[in-house]
Amino acid sequence: MIIFELGCTSNHRFEGWFASSDDFARQSDTRMVRCPVCDDAGVARVPSAKVRAGGASGPEPADAPAASAEPGTQSITALPPEVLAKLREIVRNTENVGPRFPEEARKIHYDEAPARAIRGQASKEESAELADEGIAVTTLPDFLLRDTH
Repeated sequence: MIIFELGCTSNHRFEGWFASSDDFARQSDTRMVRCPVCDDAGVARVPSAKVRAGGASGPEPADAPAASAEPGTQSITALPPEVLAKLREIVRNTENVGPRFPEEARKIHYDEAPARAIRGQASKEESAELADEGIAVTTLPDFLLRDTH
């Protein structure tokens, strides 16, 4: 397993775990490697600031973060696993309305539908229109939507 420091065109930085350099190249060429923050497929390797004087087999520094059970999650979120699990639980307790999200969010906002927690898909333009109407929306990073079971 090899860990690459990656970055997208929006300058989000994150780790990617791959079987080999060729595996990273293959996944990048097929646009499978995407930014977990903005879903950008324009991802490239970036210089890593993680250097240890002891070399690859040297001891880990005492203050180094523990390896996460989910590749890349620790460096992306910098959240403890129990906090990440709680966030995923909150997301699971929302109704997925899919592409009807803008319509359903407006109905809830204007009291035309019962208040409830929803999630779904909206374009950047639709999200901006909702925000202009005073409807609070946010983008959920992909790692919160992955089923970990």
